[in-house]
Amino acid sequence: MITDIFSLKGKVALVTGASSGIGAQCARTFAAAGASVAVAARRKDRLDALVAELEGAGFTAMAVEMDVTDNASVVAGYDAIEATFGTPDVVVCNAGVGKAGWSFEVSEEDYDFQMDVNMKGVWRTANEAARRMIKAGKAGSIINTASILGLNATKTSTIYCASKAAVVNFTKAMALDMIRFKIRVNAICPGYFKTEINDTALESEAGQAMIKMTPARRIGDLEELSGLLLLLASDAGSFMTGTAIPVDGGHTASVI
Repeated sequence: MITDIFSLKGKVALVTGASSGIGAQCARTFAAAGASVAVAARRKDRLDALVAELEGAGFTAMAVEMDVTDNASVVAGYDAIEATFGTPDVVVCNAGVGKAGWSFEVSEEDYDFQMDVNMKGVWRTANEAARRMIKAGKAGSIINTASILGLNATKTSTIYCASKAAVVNFTKAMALDMIRFKIRVNAICPGYFKTEINDTALESEAGQAMIKMTPARRIGDLEELSGLLLLLASDAGSFMTGTAIPVDGGHTASVI
């Protein structure tokens, strides 16, 4: 059946930044598709609540405290997952942060923080995934969360835009390195979805005005990311690698 190629039954999935928003939606999507899901973030209490939700629905899940800015924490997280579920087949590098401000007002501290989480955190998590998949002889899928602001730019988000653009090109370059190991590497580029990074801005008067100027005249529902996530994670996307795909209601297609 055609639906079988979207199944993740028997697979192990890791999602970073899973304590809320896009990461939590990834976990719900993969669990529903049959994967054993490890959810990782710094806020263990949030992860425990998500695991309880997933297990309550009859799915298999575990929580892993992980700080993507700390290599030892990343390695320890993978060790814990392998000890319980085995080597991940699917890894979503989703942890991210943002801070608005005019370019000339950004401090080095703010620059380092955003780049360390958004780009170096992806680099750490994706490379550790690749090393373990190769060692285990597993084909796999690595999915990096970029943004439409990694494809285009907006004012007062200089470092966020730069970090997400770096994720897009890192994804393409890593895909070329990994294809010989049958490991696919792709990026999703969400448009405006309400998360903890942007909820205040989107709910403001200026945010509401901006939303009305987009082609869809609304923000996305997190469930509208699930189709693409499942495509990239499953055998349905077996010939897809090195892509950076917007899910944005036509936002990047518009010149407005």
